[in-house]
Amino acid sequence: MTRKEQKEERRKAILMTALKLFVERGYHDTKITDIAEAVPMSTGLMFHYFESKEDLLMELVRMGSAGPGSVACPEDVPPDVYLTSLLGQILSYAKEFVLMGQVRRTGMPEEARKLAESADALVPTVSMIERGQKKGIFHKGDPDTLARCFWYAVQGIMEQMATDPEMKAPDPEWIVAMLK
Repeated sequence: MTRKEQKEERRKAILMTALKLFVERGYHDTKITDIAEAVPMSTGLMFHYFESKEDLLMELVRMGSAGPGSVACPEDVPPDVYLTSLLGQILSYAKEFVLMGQVRRTGMPEEARKLAESADALVPTVSMIERGQKKGIFHKGDPDTLARCFWYAVQGIMEQMATDPEMKAPDPEWIVAMLK
């Protein structure tokens, strides 16, 4: 393995360790020394990879914003089929999904919070639900409320998956069935 590859492996280890600790303990309760110790490496060496804990958080939020793809559903795909497929992808990113939800809360570094909020799935989900209601796929009700309840349920499931190693991913069809 080349030196460049070793450096990239170490950088990934720092990011994944920080992700785990931020989700389990919270951003504010995780110290940079906790991350360095868990990697393991010296705190000083870790600052060669990331200048601060906030820079580390920003990189994780950038990764989360890139996510598994767009939430916008193509017109030729039934919304329930699309949401089921999307959830199948998202469920494998439990820790990243949970961190993005945590970063959206007040009290988090402002730049990270704004970036996390820009990766909003609510508006396209409302559109999908409206389309699904017109086609008789989803039950009647306020599309905004339905979309919020859908994503809040997903957030809760993901939080449990991220912190409980025995929690298995549910079938995405079960979650989408809440809208039917």
